[in-house]
Amino acid sequence: MSWWTRRRKYYDPFDELFKELDEIFYRFLREFELFSREFERPEEIKREFRIIGPYVYGFRITIGPDGKPHIEEFGNVRRVGGKPIISEEREPLVDVFEEGNDVVVIAELPGVDKDKIKVKVSDDRRKLIIKASNKQRKYYKEVELPAEVDPRSAKASYKNGVLEVRLKKISQKEEKGFEIKVE
Repeated sequence: MSWWTRRRKYYDPFDELFKELDEIFYRFLREFELFSREFERPEEIKREFRIIGPYVYGFRITIGPDGKPHIEEFGNVRRVGGKPIISEEREPLVDVFEEGNDVVVIAELPGVDKDKIKVKVSDDRRKLIIKASNKQRKYYKEVELPAEVDPRSAKASYKNGVLEVRLKKISQKEEKGFEIKVE
């Protein structure tokens, strides 16, 4: 006769507790088994459940020239419909300045090599598109510019994880398109 059977001959107040603990343990084993089956699924199903990391989220608050606070978010966590969405690409922290006839854009892109950075001016000349990627980090940002700029005048430098792009503004008198000489 086993010790459990002998023990059950008498009323024990802990019997109900042990029964509940057994039930909880078996539920845990079933859930763990279901969870482990997720990793045995084909690749196309696994892709939906992949984990992207690390999670980067931050914000900064600045007071604009109009005296109103401006909140800018950065990182790879975005809100869509009130729910957080994690993406592989981080949104870098960016500053835009006007210095006389120039527009200066400064972006923080730590951990990326200089040759992996792509900077482009949009067709309407009102946005600067910054893309950068390494094995571990990807950045993407579309920066609204305060004025139309000349993409031919762009000068970019990258040092210690900070990208600086200088662009000349287009005055109202200048022609928006430019002529290409045919040789």
